[in-house]
Amino acid sequence: MSMAWPWRRKSRKRMARIVIEGAISGSTRKLVLKALKQVEEREFPALLLRIDSPGGTVGDSQEIHSAILRLREKGCHVVASFGNISASGGVYVGVAAEKIVANPGTITGSIGVILRGNNLSKLLERVGVRFETVKSGIYKDILSPDRALTNEERQLLQSLIDSSYEQFVQAVAEGRSLTQENVRSFADGRVFTGAQAKELGLVDDLGDEDYARRLAAKLADLDEEKAHPVTFGKPKRKLMGFLPGGKILSEFLDLLNIELNSNGQPLWLFRP
Repeated sequence: MSMAWPWRRKSRKRMARIVIEGAISGSTRKLVLKALKQVEEREFPALLLRIDSPGGTVGDSQEIHSAILRLREKGCHVVASFGNISASGGVYVGVAAEKIVANPGTITGSIGVILRGNNLSKLLERVGVRFETVKSGIYKDILSPDRALTNEERQLLQSLIDSSYEQFVQAVAEGRSLTQENVRSFADGRVFTGAQAKELGLVDDLGDEDYARRLAAKLADLDEEKAHPVTFGKPKRKLMGFLPGGKILSEFLDLLNIELNSNGQPLWLFRP
């Protein structure tokens, strides 16, 4: 007779919890996708998704969004709880949930796409540096830091941004049961409080994480008093996290890392 390993046991009377904190990047995606797989394998009937993120890279946000939808197709009820901030890519991930709960003062919204490059041509000219470029096509060095964009390049990049924006609008419309026209009326990059977002239909209810937990329990027909979640996907705590102010510094470094490594990439990121 075979025995299932303890972590393979079915958890039909329990609730799972996953936290998405800080900028969404490749490391975030790997951690969250692994956690979602564990939730699926153990057949949790409910997932509390805590989001405290300004957003991040487009592809990583999309993969997490798709994985949440697949988990819901398996019968898991997913409720998103927005913390201090859930903006841009954080919203994209959140709209994959069945219900969204935000604090009245949560900063959310910032629906849109941003792409930035660095034009250092004048600085390079002052220090006497010139780039010699050999390329296979006229657009191969687009967003090169040694020159400004041409009009044709700007139009090309704008079409890329427009396509990414349409994907964002469609996901919000489908996730929140809104028309795309309705979403476009407020999806211009502006941010909202949780209370304002509720009026727009971007979130369902106002409340804290415990309220979201109780809602998830109710949807999954669990005992609200006894359904305390099991957290998956905890990141390994870095040495910096033990220092005073370490968490704030760590979050700043995460954002700086995205700024440096995603230069020239479309981002679903709130930049205050």
